Amino acid sequence: MDFLRLPKNEYITLAVFSLVVLTMPIWLQPLGAAYPGLMQQFTIFAIFAVGFNILFGLTGYLSFGHAAFLGVGSYTAVWSFKLLSMDAIPALIFAIVMAGIFALVIGFVSLRRSGIYFSILTLAFAQMSYNLAYSVLTPITNGETALQLAGSDPRVLDSLFAVGTSAVIPSPSLLGNTLGGMGGFYLCAIILLVVFFIAQKIFTSPFGMMLRAVKSNQTRLSYTGVNTRPYTLAAFVISGMYAGLAGGLLAVTDPLAGAERMQWTASGEVVLMTILGGVGTLIGPVIGAWLIKFMENIFSAYNDRILQFYFDWMPDGIQDFAVTVASKFVGEGWKLTEGLVFVLVVVFLPGGIMEGVRRIRSMVGNRHKREERSSKLSTSAAE
Repeated sequence: MDFLRLPKNEYITLAVFSLVVLTMPIWLQPLGAAYPGLMQQFTIFAIFAVGFNILFGLTGYLSFGHAAFLGVGSYTAVWSFKLLSMDAIPALIFAIVMAGIFALVIGFVSLRRSGIYFSILTLAFAQMSYNLAYSVLTPITNGETALQLAGSDPRVLDSLFAVGTSAVIPSPSLLGNTLGGMGGFYLCAIILLVVFFIAQKIFTSPFGMMLRAVKSNQTRLSYTGVNTRPYTLAAFVISGMYAGLAGGLLAVTDPLAGAERMQWTASGEVVLMTILGGVGTLIGPVIGAWLIKFMENIFSAYNDRILQFYFDWMPDGIQDFAVTVASKFVGEGWKLTEGLVFVLVVVFLPGGIMEGVRRIRSMVGNRHKREERSSKLSTSAAE
């Protein structure tokens, strides 16, 4: 069972991470974010960010077009629901496979270049995919109105086994159990834990070490006779499959697929998540994804009435001033808060939030060492 083997510290990380993910409904309650739809977004976009980090964090190749694979996964999953079955398993499998094939084609072309040229190529492919989905391939994607389920869909496998054959549109299910609310969240949570474990294996494997070598000095590797393209292409395909899985889960939790999931803004969002949390770390992109989705869904819902409640302890004049200032950073202005947080992290914590965690841990460790050293000196002086 070598596949399940990890360094001891990685088992501890996985155990703590599993506890945090599975107890989301508890610790998100005081933050007002413990409802299934938002927790599903937390887990799905964490999968997206972890997969993107395998490419960007390990190889240094910055893709501006990863939303294309997210969209492919969503469209594939919805077509699986329409043609085959409402069961989530085949939908997710097809989403991963199709996104992997799509990533193989795009990666084969894009990886002929590196640096900014690679980034521009991936952005170009993503924009072409978006325009194909929005206006050209409308018989397949349904264009701007998005691909949705209908009562007239054949659903061959469900019809064969007389499952969900009524005119009413059924909900996605897992082995006959309807996926809704907390059931959908825990499906996404368990899949997040599985793909996080796979990412741990990649990070600690010889393959991961080779990807780090590519990021460190690809030219030197080439001079030593190592062909780096198979490694970078494999990382690109794996990353694309993660994105396809995330897109498939978006369709499982909300059975529709639109071209907006392929827009360049969606690709930029996952870049932001990864940089904000910490490029090249395992936990960092997950934290970045959670933080951005929290701001998008919670901060954007704040209004003057809520702010009045928070600043109720202030004198009236100061309270009105505080509400006026704070209102510019919440509600419709939540993007301003996101931008300020990103600027502060990049300027003061270039390694992301995880660098801040490392600094705090280092400060605490050094403090304990100083205390132990002073204690030993005091003991020696007393003797």
